[in-house]
Amino acid sequence: MKVLYYGYRDWAFKIFKGIELKNKYLSTTQDYDIIEKIEPDLVFFVGWSYKIPEHIVNNYTCVCLHPSPLPKYRGGSPIQNQILCGEKESAVSLFVMDEGLDTGDILYQSNFSLDGTLSDILDRISILGVRGINHVINNLGNLNNIRLKQDNSAATFFKRRKQSDSEIKLSDFEEHDPEYFYNKVRCLNDPYPNAFVRCKDGRKLFILSTRVEP
Repeated sequence: MKVLYYGYRDWAFKIFKGIELKNKYLSTTQDYDIIEKIEPDLVFFVGWSYKIPEHIVNNYTCVCLHPSPLPKYRGGSPIQNQILCGEKESAVSLFVMDEGLDTGDILYQSNFSLDGTLSDILDRISILGVRGINHVINNLGNLNNIRLKQDNSAATFFKRRKQSDSEIKLSDFEEHDPEYFYNKVRCLNDPYPNAFVRCKDGRKLFILSTRVEP
């Protein structure tokens, strides 16, 4: 069996290292020609932010890892959007990719806590990602029996956050409680665009840590 894995974030690299397979290949760029050269049995996209050509999705078994309890929180920046919406728990979802956005049949889904730092959360995603990908690999010949269609009636969709969305404005303090700012800062730690306030001279003051007192 051969597996091709696309990923470029640190937490995605941790998952790749945990794949229990000798013939595994890693790509960190949008070089999709390598798929036709390797002819993999499975292609995984983990933390991948780029659109995959339809002919790849249609001709190979492509599986995506999405850190949300699909069908909820389809779309971009799922971790940040869940935390900012006040969610306490999420899930690692592995699904067979189709022509839709995060709409394919689910092969694996396991819950994890959104408490703690972003680093804590990404470590939980890495652990479950390893389990999920190895589960899919071990069930390659049985995928049709473990596929679960998503309930589109329960789906929610969020756009990918832009760097400008990381700004905390004075008007925000009139609209939100302290927990909102705590969540905004912690969900925007590295490697994501950090939360910031813009000072009177136009420069940005980045905020990397906060705490809420009783």
